[in-house]
Amino acid sequence: MTLQKYSDLFIDQGALALDALPQPELINTRASIAQDVKHMLLESGLVTKLLAQRSPALRNDVYTEMELLIETDTRLKPGTIEIDARNEQQILITAITYEFGNITAEVQLNAANS
Repeated sequence: MTLQKYSDLFIDQGALALDALPQPELINTRASIAQDVKHMLLESGLVTKLLAQRSPALRNDVYTEMELLIETDTRLKPGTIEIDARNEQQILITAITYEFGNITAEVQLNAANS
């Protein structure tokens, strides 16, 4: 069994995911980094700030704040972070890591915790 460089407990819909035994499920490498990015945004308060903002120009400012925050993760290549506001309920974050290629993280805005 190879040891993964980044490993984390898998959080699914705000709760610890369990396998059939039931033991906590683990995620590794890209999935771990993507989960960290998602939780970074949720914990920053920017998702809540986005929910409260109705002005398109000011919403774009929040997206820029999110992008700058995500770029502080040293595992990601600066300038590769993209935030796609798919609709008013969901944003999709994509980025490129130095070691593992592309990552994707999805944040649901309606609950601000999924």
